[in-house]
Amino acid sequence: MIPITILSFLCTITFIFLHPNVNESIPATVGAIFVLLSGSVTLSDLGKITETIGGAAVTIMATIVMAIVLESFGFFNWSAEKLLERARGSGIRLFWYTNLFCFLMTLFVNNDGSILITTPILLMLLHKLGLKNHQKIPYLLSGALIATASSAPIGVSNIVNLIALNIVHMDLYMHTAMMFVPASLGLVLLTLLLFISFYRVLPRKLPTINAVSLNQTHPLKEISSPIPKENPTKFMRNILIFVFSVRVSLFVASFIHFPVPLMAVIGSAFLLGWRWYYLRITPADMIRKTPWYILIFAFSMYVIIYGLHNIGLTQMLIHLMQPLISGSLLQASVMMGILLSILSNLFNNHPALMIGTLTLTNMGLDPLTLKISYLASVIGSDIGSLLLPIGTLATLMWMHIIKKGKVKLSWVQYLKVTSTVIPITVIFTLVILAFWVSWFF
Repeated sequence: MIPITILSFLCTITFIFLHPNVNESIPATVGAIFVLLSGSVTLSDLGKITETIGGAAVTIMATIVMAIVLESFGFFNWSAEKLLERARGSGIRLFWYTNLFCFLMTLFVNNDGSILITTPILLMLLHKLGLKNHQKIPYLLSGALIATASSAPIGVSNIVNLIALNIVHMDLYMHTAMMFVPASLGLVLLTLLLFISFYRVLPRKLPTINAVSLNQTHPLKEISSPIPKENPTKFMRNILIFVFSVRVSLFVASFIHFPVPLMAVIGSAFLLGWRWYYLRITPADMIRKTPWYILIFAFSMYVIIYGLHNIGLTQMLIHLMQPLISGSLLQASVMMGILLSILSNLFNNHPALMIGTLTLTNMGLDPLTLKISYLASVIGSDIGSLLLPIGTLATLMWMHIIKKGKVKLSWVQYLKVTSTVIPITVIFTLVILAFWVSWFF
């Protein structure tokens, strides 16, 4: 049982690392089947696992609905035009707007979705501008790092964060209250460090192109008559306000102890109904466009991690970690964040955060130390994991997308940037988290 469980985990992670273009749910499902056959996870354990990830799965579907609604209205192509328009010919301004765009996309969708949405848009934009390979990298790499790291401030932007929230019995509202300010300050620092790193490479003056040439057709051209085509910016603003309201409703639900998954379903139904009314598009396209493999991957990966938990991995980690985090809140924050950063870069952040969270819940920590240790784990798995390209699935997907877009970026070039900016950002964010929680909670 023990060797099969460990081997299943190692083979699954290795396959995902070596084949990032293959649907990651396939190796995870095969690994989970072997773990089940080994007997380290029982059928009753499957019931617990389903209960743990069920709410997270429903909530993450709400974020995917938002992405589909925005796509239906041509929001993403319109965004590319607006990025170019706002830059006003300045490569420096385009850098800041690019990172803001990637941050907002993660808040509105999720980290994986943000990468899949923003990277093709940026590739199209940079190609139209005629920038050289080394001039494209600052926008693409900084955008990817910010998009992935932006899942830290709010738990709803990452399915593994939602699963971990359920494990530690922490409300979405409380996660955001404790985490939003420290993680957002960390993101500001990360952007500044990236700007300093890329300052010499950023083009001061962008080539002049016609914004409309970014798309063969205007993003609102095919929208039916009820849509006011004469003022697309105002219309897009109203869409964003509507989607943002649905997003905020999840946190309100958490605050008043209304079931967040149920609120997510209600909000998604309103969004899809509203789109159906204006665009005459039925919700049927949800079945085709939803990346169901993310849920299969999360479930299968959790089965594997639960198997490792049952054969004694968490007990071993408890003996290792308890002395490290049992001092002050600052010590708990920094040590847990560093440990999860290391684990994430070795084994990918999804299994690392699940292992770390399961370990924390079996330590018998006081409630506040448990919460800050969990939040530090999220910082390590969402930001610290970016040190290496293999640290997150989002980064692996990003590397594959830019390669298809004929942008060359080696591991050496990647590490030249991340080896400086990521450790500084992680330590800064962990320290700010400890003081923020100490002061206000």
